Amino acid sequence: MKKYTLTAQERTVVGRKVKNLRAQGQLPATVYGKSGKSVSIAVAKDAFTDVYKKAGETGLVELAVGTETKPVLIHTVQLHPVSSQPLHVEFHQVDLKEKVHANVPLEFVGEAPAVAQKLGVLLTVLDEIEVEALPAELPENITVDISGLAEVNQELKVSDLKIPSGVVLLTDSGLTVVKVGPLVTREAAQMAAEEKAAAEAKAAAVAPQEEGAPEATQAAEKAPAPEPAAGNAPAKEKSESKG
Repeated sequence: MKKYTLTAQERTVVGRKVKNLRAQGQLPATVYGKSGKSVSIAVAKDAFTDVYKKAGETGLVELAVGTETKPVLIHTVQLHPVSSQPLHVEFHQVDLKEKVHANVPLEFVGEAPAVAQKLGVLLTVLDEIEVEALPAELPENITVDISGLAEVNQELKVSDLKIPSGVVLLTDSGLTVVKVGPLVTREAAQMAAEEKAAAEAKAAAVAPQEEGAPEATQAAEKAPAPEPAAGNAPAKEKSESKG
């Protein structure tokens, strides 16, 4: 397992004043261990970001604070809600001879034939599992090969994962990690939405015509009767003169 190194300095700046540290490219952090006593430190933001991308929360980090080097795990990273930049970090100092609990991310590799052939869609249920191991034996991730998923409803459970030696699985082995869902589900939902939209559009187009029909009938009934054609009047006068 790879080891990563970070250099930190103890800090006395706390509270709102830590924004001055951030402006200088320093990241406020805290180290705590079994004793419960915490130490306030600051690390270079760029250096931390680089280590965190590689180590995650399971990679063992050798944190140098002054003349002392502490084996730590990156426990909690507080991020800015808008920029997602780190604001504060908590390091957990560990005893290399004592096992710890950690959540290990799952890395999906390969391509599911059922998805490639457009028979179904890949549904990821779990993206990490909880394990117990010595700090130096914690895996950075656990690989999940999905190349065997060739049929709809086929799935991989936690029990199907290959757990490294020395690592104890704590997550329920019966839980589903990933499965192939029916593709028709998504298509049917889209089709139903399209049919509903078409029906609503048709109803909206027909409604004004139906509402206007009685008004047209009433207007026709109230209209005056047409006058006789001009050619018929003389004939009527001739008939009356003969009488």
